[in-house]
Amino acid sequence: MTLSPRLPFFVYGTLRPGEPNHDAFLRGRTLAEEPARLAGALLYDGPGYPYAVEVPDGGGTVHGDLVTARPEEYPALLGALDRLEEYAPGHPRNLYERIAREVIREADGTAVQAWVYVAAPSVAARLRADGKLIESGDWVTRRS
Repeated sequence: MTLSPRLPFFVYGTLRPGEPNHDAFLRGRTLAEEPARLAGALLYDGPGYPYAVEVPDGGGTVHGDLVTARPEEYPALLGALDRLEEYAPGHPRNLYERIAREVIREADGTAVQAWVYVAAPSVAARLRADGKLIESGDWVTRRS
């Protein structure tokens, strides 16, 4: 079994502060949570949660938060988030894939490698064909 690097997480939907899964999964388990963005992706509305879909030409931006886990919480948090996102490495029925991507901190513009749960290829294809795009790229402000 290969161990995953201990990267921070880029969250863009129900795990963001003020959203339904934030307190259940992240409260008390993080060292830092700061606004960030993921370039090269579009945000689509799912059934109660969003999907980030990577864009081959690099267009689009998804807004979210960079979450740094407390070291002692990291293994349990990684497992909990994988279960929440119904992600299992290499599983053909994944809705999401956990991938390492560069995200940009809003505060200072620095780039950071982070885990991002993006739409699995079959889900991404369906969303590109007939999904509901969140044009702002921001799940939290999608209603406004």
